[in-house]
Amino acid sequence: MISKQSNTIFTKKIKPNLSIAQIINMSMGFLGIQMAFGLQNGNASRILANLGADVHELSWFWLVAPVTGLIVQPIIGHMGDNTWSPLGRRKPYFLIGAVLCAIGLVLLPNAASVTHLIAANVLLLAVIFLAMMDASINVAMEPFRALVGDMLPKHQGTIGFSVQTILIGIGAVIGSYLPDWLTRLGISNVAPEGFVADNVIFSFYVGAGFLILTILYTIFTTKEYSPEEFASFEDGKEVAEPSKFSDIFKDFANIPTQMKRLGIVQFFSWFALFTMWVFTTSALATHHFGLSPEDTHSEAFNNAGDLTGKLFGMYNLWAIPFAFLLTPIAKFLGKKQTHALALLAGGLGLISMYFIKDTSLLWVSMIGLGFAWASILAMPYAMLIEVIPQRKMGVYMGIFNFFIVIPQIINGIFGGPIVSNIFGKMAIDYIVVGGICMLIGAVVTMVFIKSEDETPKEIEEEIQQVHF
Repeated sequence: MISKQSNTIFTKKIKPNLSIAQIINMSMGFLGIQMAFGLQNGNASRILANLGADVHELSWFWLVAPVTGLIVQPIIGHMGDNTWSPLGRRKPYFLIGAVLCAIGLVLLPNAASVTHLIAANVLLLAVIFLAMMDASINVAMEPFRALVGDMLPKHQGTIGFSVQTILIGIGAVIGSYLPDWLTRLGISNVAPEGFVADNVIFSFYVGAGFLILTILYTIFTTKEYSPEEFASFEDGKEVAEPSKFSDIFKDFANIPTQMKRLGIVQFFSWFALFTMWVFTTSALATHHFGLSPEDTHSEAFNNAGDLTGKLFGMYNLWAIPFAFLLTPIAKFLGKKQTHALALLAGGLGLISMYFIKDTSLLWVSMIGLGFAWASILAMPYAMLIEVIPQRKMGVYMGIFNFFIVIPQIINGIFGGPIVSNIFGKMAIDYIVVGGICMLIGAVVTMVFIKSEDETPKEIEEEIQQVHF
């Protein structure tokens, strides 16, 4: 891969609108990525518990996900901004990330079997495979966010990220429901102590194959703009001298004010999401199934794990129609108002899980979470691309990820001890805390975020400062 600079003088052009079919093609790989992500979110805690992890340790093991994201995404974003290869600008990273993630998907649920081949602690090995899988997801995911900014004019940003959200929802639904579907087909959801059930293992195999296929689809159907085409869009400013790796720190110091404000909203939103992903299985097992916190191997516990996957599938399923509605709602209410309303719905959804004791009615809680998830995946990015320059799209998308992973790291460090020592290992209480955090995110959105029509001059000045 090499970096280029063109000395040609260009006439300023505007990026052409892309059709819905073109947007779907360039986002299709996200379907496979989110299928892998859905498998991880719905089953990682269950796998770790099957392998011997205690509830207070779960959030510590989950730390590998945000830590790898913190490190990987800005680096991949910076590299993508400075990469021009025969395959494209972002596509090389899609492919590398997909292959490595597929390997992680195969290895993670088989950690116990691998220990028979090499002498290693099974939990340590599982965490290594989880880190490998999550780092690879980040390698593949970040360029997809940047690709929307690369390929679409800014007025198509909302529809671009909404299409991604729809595909994310479809992939996550498939990933979340796969273990339960396989159980219904007669594949066992129970395994000997210290091993993972076959329905989970085979689900991860399917996810690995699906991920590779969808990434290849995007690679073969999408042609990225060349350096010369990028340059023509902004009088030659889109393609500048290759930046040094150390410039990441300068870029971080110069992030626009609007991005900082969005970062605060992201902090509370992703603190809540991490709480849900890590502790839902334990919350259902103890609060709804009446199990002891120490029970992590029984059939009832695995049924709680299957239910977690189904509930996560439900909120992703609800996110799909909400993703279709985001653009018209945002046009009517405004982007920040739409996002605040979605976070309000999500917070109430999480809190309601405490009060809804009948597991057959928990789908109601997932409606609000579906609205929130659709908006979290689209609206902050649609607002973000309005205030960052094209040539820094990758690195700023990576830096924006800091505001996603830092709350997860904080939660990962303190969440387990809080559940164990303050809530007596009753994880449902901490789920309520997550809901409150999402409500705070809604308030922060309304109070601190500036709408695009409120401060156009301020936003334009900040873009120019970052450009030069």
